[in-house]
Amino acid sequence: MKGFEKYRRQYFMPPEPCYEWTKKEYIEKAPTWCSVDLRDGNQSLIIPMSLEEKLEFFKLLVKVGFKEIEIGFPAASETEFEFARTLIEENLIPDDVTIQVLTQAREHIIKRTFEAVKGAKRENVIIHLYNSTSKAQREQVFRKSKEEIKQIAVDGAKLLQELSEQDGGGYRFAYSPESFTGTEVEYALEVCNAVIDIWKPTPDHKVIINLPVTVEMSMPHVYASQIEYMCKYMKDRENVVISLHPHNDRGCGVADSEMGILAGADRIEGTLFGNGERTGNVDIITLAMNMYSMGVDPELDFSDMPAIVDVYERVTRMKVGYRQPYAGQLVFAAFSGSHQDAIAKGMHYREDQNEEQWTVPYLPIDPRDVGRVYETDVIRINSQSGKGGVAYMMEEYYGYELPMDMREEIGYFMKGVSDKQHKELLPNEVKDLFEKEYRNVNAPYEMEDFHFAREGGEFICTLRVVTDGERKNIVGNGNGRLDAVSNALRNNTNVQFDIMDYKEHSLTKGSTSKAVSYVKIKDCRGLDQWGVGIHEDIITSSVMALFSALNRALIQRRAKEGKE
Repeated sequence: MKGFEKYRRQYFMPPEPCYEWTKKEYIEKAPTWCSVDLRDGNQSLIIPMSLEEKLEFFKLLVKVGFKEIEIGFPAASETEFEFARTLIEENLIPDDVTIQVLTQAREHIIKRTFEAVKGAKRENVIIHLYNSTSKAQREQVFRKSKEEIKQIAVDGAKLLQELSEQDGGGYRFAYSPESFTGTEVEYALEVCNAVIDIWKPTPDHKVIINLPVTVEMSMPHVYASQIEYMCKYMKDRENVVISLHPHNDRGCGVADSEMGILAGADRIEGTLFGNGERTGNVDIITLAMNMYSMGVDPELDFSDMPAIVDVYERVTRMKVGYRQPYAGQLVFAAFSGSHQDAIAKGMHYREDQNEEQWTVPYLPIDPRDVGRVYETDVIRINSQSGKGGVAYMMEEYYGYELPMDMREEIGYFMKGVSDKQHKELLPNEVKDLFEKEYRNVNAPYEMEDFHFAREGGEFICTLRVVTDGERKNIVGNGNGRLDAVSNALRNNTNVQFDIMDYKEHSLTKGSTSKAVSYVKIKDCRGLDQWGVGIHEDIITSSVMALFSALNRALIQRRAKEGKE
């Protein structure tokens, strides 16, 4: 691709190797989560949320379990300011929830920010100060030296300290060297340490140093090394909460966050579904659910994902993608025949073995854990599906335990319908097609009535049959009831066939009082034909299944003869 020559790497490696984080295998506990949906997410919307919509979203975030929520940039607009005042004046902030407000390191903006949070419980307010420190912004935007840029941060930190003391103290502070990823790491450390010197954190009053991926500029391991360096050399590290704020420009926001936590970070700022500037912020749902899938409590509750999606889409006017991890409409769907078969077998294995641990193939988590249902979310039938998926659907949804030999035929039948109609078949459509094709097929031979008698070791069956408008009684005998019925048909009609397989069970889903029978015959052409019968009486259902198989064979033969 032409033009690649004008690009270069804009990140800066730490001055020493920082790869201790690579020795860790996984994240052992959840970080502190801070939602920035109402600020970073909101400012990226085509139509920012109204006051009412922000209030609804705030309540959702609280319900999910966020204990830190960035509510906005109060100095940015009247709506932002009013939102902060509404939360405080109407006492909508729970005692265990801390709100965060963002401010540039500019005097009038800082003062306006303090006005916005007056009256709130000061220990439940984080005032988040930032200024850009990157080489590009120093040179191109601000045209200031490193020392001048550091002074902006120091002056802002001092003003926060003064205004807090004037108001009685107690506010929590956070600082971000914006565009950290484009900042020389040693210089970013210098600026952060200068801010820490002003705020003098203690074990009871820690400060937050937020190291944002304002723009992704590197592979995730580079960011992790930068974080490790900052954690290693930051002043008062034990009294500092290291926070990450990854964006997703290179599509690696989740990896940046996970590796950053391994490198020592304590806190993550992100949004639901990754909403945010440009390609978005890191998706907290994906991060949290990744931990969940490895047996780690994320300390957030996404058990009703459909409801969360509904609120999000409504108030942001954004759409959650079909393939969005853990939340998209299709993320648990299996169309492929081999995948469906593996899932079906895995589910049966789990049931048979009474497994507590989730290990079902192709499903990283149990869809039910996020409020999804197997009936509509997992096994999906189209022209790519196979026998396993259809069989699983028929059993789990409708109680049909299809014989193994029958499953392949049914699978191909459904694939053919889907391919011809060029559409997915919904569960009710699969059931209707199955029953129309196989169940209680009563033409050209209709069974009106039958009864059995027993002589010696044999059964004698008398059948009343209607065919082509003609009604007649036929008799046959055999060593079993179904054998007697089949002999009656063979001896009194021009139909030749052999019974090859038979299975029966109670139809436990939907109508527990009914029985279902499956009969396979080999017809006069040597083709296998299945028939299904359903009735309250098991003998009647088996006879009806035999007639269904026979009639399907005759219908197919007549159709072929008609074409010829």
